[in-house]
Amino acid sequence: MVVQRHRSGRGARAVCALAAVGVMAATAGCGGGRGGDSAVAEERGGADSLDMVRRAAEALDGTVSGTGTGTLAGAASRTGAEAGSARVRTAMETAAGGTRVTIRGDGTYDFHRRTGRLRVVLPEDAAGADEHRPITELLVPGALYMMNRGAGVPADKWVRIDTTTLADGNLVTGGATDPMVAVELLRGARQVTYVERTVLGGVRVRHYRGVSDIGRAAREASPGSRGALAAAAKGFRTRAVPFDVYLDEQGRLREVRHRFSFAGEGPAVEVTSTTSLSEFGVPVSVRLPDDRDIYTGKIEQR
Repeated sequence: MVVQRHRSGRGARAVCALAAVGVMAATAGCGGGRGGDSAVAEERGGADSLDMVRRAAEALDGTVSGTGTGTLAGAASRTGAEAGSARVRTAMETAAGGTRVTIRGDGTYDFHRRTGRLRVVLPEDAAGADEHRPITELLVPGALYMMNRGAGVPADKWVRIDTTTLADGNLVTGGATDPMVAVELLRGARQVTYVERTVLGGVRVRHYRGVSDIGRAAREASPGSRGALAAAAKGFRTRAVPFDVYLDEQGRLREVRHRFSFAGEGPAVEVTSTTSLSEFGVPVSVRLPDDRDIYTGKIEQR
């Protein structure tokens, strides 16, 4: 993962540490091809666009049910099981007090098992000289494991975080949104507009823009994501999350960009989280640490 800094400063370090080291206590309580009439309907947007966006998670994990209303929906029901896993690239940009910091990362994720492995890197001065080494994150339903977390945690130990207890449900805590939670959040879409056909990473996609309701997403999500989204629905000041999403011809998510806003004791913090998928079917290996390798001592708060 490569980190891009737009402007340095104490505010950037604080915000980056908040998003990528898991100290969310500071913000607790904050808020086929197309053809025929179906293709025309999709480009107008409306119900077809809303349906396609809400079904994006099903096209990835192969649990599509029904036939859908448009060409993309039908393709998703036929080929959703072929996705299964993907290479993931993430970008999380935080902005507070005129300072912006972008954290970039990559890894792989298995949408059937809801497990993944990401490599996250903080800016060298984001949380102290000893805390800019790559952070390894293991994602499983309801939990986040982090190695090289810093904050007094030994380098050879893991930290386990129960994501259902986080004020944001791990939408931003780990410095990268859990890919399954990111796409499940689209189940709460309530306003969707078709934008255009375009090409993303050499792939023909359709671009949609809308707003998702975290509460609705939590109710509609699969069991593995429901707890995290329910926590986020309670913890955010506003449940409305604007998004831009790009779906390929099979209805699979290629990229989604969510915009979150926090209002704590200090200045408002804007967070834009982008999740990009490619190389569907890539092998994913996730081995959870043994209990003896999990740190249970005190974690420093900075």
